[in-house]
Amino acid sequence: MGTKSKPKSKKPAQLETSVAVDGPFVSDVAEIRRRARKHIEQGAVTAGYQADRPTVLRLLNEALATEIVCVLRYKRHFYMATGLDAEPAAQEFLQHANEEQQHADQISARITQLGGAPDLNPDGLLTRSHSEYVEGRNLVDMIREDLVAERIAIDSYGDMIRYLGDKDPTTRRMLETILAMEEEHADDLVSMLAKLGPKKK
Repeated sequence: MGTKSKPKSKKPAQLETSVAVDGPFVSDVAEIRRRARKHIEQGAVTAGYQADRPTVLRLLNEALATEIVCVLRYKRHFYMATGLDAEPAAQEFLQHANEEQQHADQISARITQLGGAPDLNPDGLLTRSHSEYVEGRNLVDMIREDLVAERIAIDSYGDMIRYLGDKDPTTRRMLETILAMEEEHADDLVSMLAKLGPKKK
């Protein structure tokens, strides 16, 4: 009597196909070495850089101007905050100002890595910046204006990140880190408004 053979599992065949299709990652090392020797004066910008560099540099200089304007506005609010609730708000303004300065430094460093020059000229600063410089009449006004500026920055950075996609992963990751901090700032400011808003109307 012959024994019935079990139906063969399809899993091994699927696995084989997957390996054959995907295969191991193979890089043309010789070609990479050859390209690396060309235009070495461009430093980190190699032939593999896929983004439109002039556009990226323009966007980064706009982001830099935005961060500088935010630093200046937060610093003014830190010094001008008055009233019973001023001290905790002032300390929050100062912390945000310091973090925005860190963002400005990160962006400046990336601009130079890409072979550009950080535009720190005060002339045209507000024109280049996406956010506005609004002083605010009182503490609640200050918090509102800072919140509006953070919301502008959040949308601007989101647009830049989507534009870069996989074409410049280093700049994209930097902007994603900055975006996360701007979202945190906006959250802090909403909480401050919730505490102060009703009392100051």
